[in-house]
Amino acid sequence: MINVIAYIEVKEECIREFTEIFKTIVPDVLNEKGCVYYRPTQDYDAGLEKQTMQICGITVVERWESFDELKAHFTAPHMLVYKAKVKDMVVGQKLTITEDI
Repeated sequence: MINVIAYIEVKEECIREFTEIFKTIVPDVLNEKGCVYYRPTQDYDAGLEKQTMQICGITVVERWESFDELKAHFTAPHMLVYKAKVKDMVVGQKLTITEDI
């Protein structure tokens, strides 16, 4: 099983619009072959000393049956449309990919 934590930093003035656009692709991604879990999240202020907050970003939590299926996700038609819509809103991205042990 492949796990993904994708952090997308968004321009502060675009966070609401970006979030709405992102939510529209979730059903399509969940229907992709091999997608087990796909959920956009925002930081939750738990008030913990060691917690870092990212107020201008979305963290996407994903789970895929295989790396090949994750790679196919990157070029799925709905993902290409989404990327074109948000390209001017995104400041940066970080991607962590892990596998179960």
